[in-house]
This record gives sequence, C-alpha cells and structure tokens, in this order.
Amino acid sequence: EVELQTDGNRSGHLQNGELGECSFLHPVNEEVIRIIAAQLAEIGDQFDKEIKARVVNDLVQHFLNENLSGEEITRRMSEAVEGLARAIPSDMEREKAMLVLAMVLTKKIANTMPSLLQRVFRTTVNYISQQLHNYIVRMVSAVKQ
Repeated sequence: EVELQTDGNRSGHLQNGELGECSFLHPVNEEVIRIIAAQLAEIGDQFDKEIKARVVNDLVQHFLNENLSGEEITRRMSEAVEGLARAIPSDMEREKAMLVLAMVLTKKIANTMPSLLQRVFRTTVNYISQQLHNYIVRMVSAVKQ
C-alpha cells in the first residue's frame, strides 16, 4: 500500500504491520503526483482568499503555546479545518476540501510566523495521516487508472 508523503518520499506498510520506509514493486508515477498537485494547488488558491486572518491567528496562538501537546494541536487544527470545510460548496468532495484547507492553513501559519514552520508542518502531516490517508490512497488510485 503506497502512502503519499508531503516531502516527496514514498513509504508503505511493512509486512509485520509497522509503518516505515520500504521499496516498492510498483512505484507511483511521477506524472500522477504532478496532476494531483496541480489540482490541489488550483483549489488552494481559491481557498486562500476565503480563510480569515482570525482563524490563522488563533491557530498561531495555539502553536505558540508550548504547553499544548502535539495531540492537542492536531485536534485544534482538525477543528479549524472542519469549521472552514462547512463553508465549502457542497459540489466538492469534503475530503478534498479538508486536505486543501489543511495545506493552505499550514502555508498561512508559516507565512505569519515562520519560526512555527517545523511544528505546523509536523502537525499537518499527522492530521492528514490520521484523517485523510484513505482519501489520498483513493485519489492516487483514481488518477492512475
């Protein structure tokens, strides 16, 4: 099973069920990744204009709070994404909207407070892995066909 990693690396499930790096018999077609990235970027540009500064600033404050655990920060990110997703037109897949919103929020937070880049990136990767993994696998499979 192939996982799409945000850093461009490929990883999968080891035979004993542990997640880790491994080689693949069927590598992901780089063109598939480019197609998906272009589609997500186009949607992201549209969403970027609609995300209010207050939402970003609230998340920045949570990320700055060193007392919040990674799990709590991921929960706050999830709440923000779900709140924003409710305003997305119903003709778009909810999972696609949530994926793009998470990435746009990450960009906006990093632009607002560059020192948070590592923490917000790690949180976003965790959020996407926990909440949207199956959607990403389906999306890659659909484009490959």
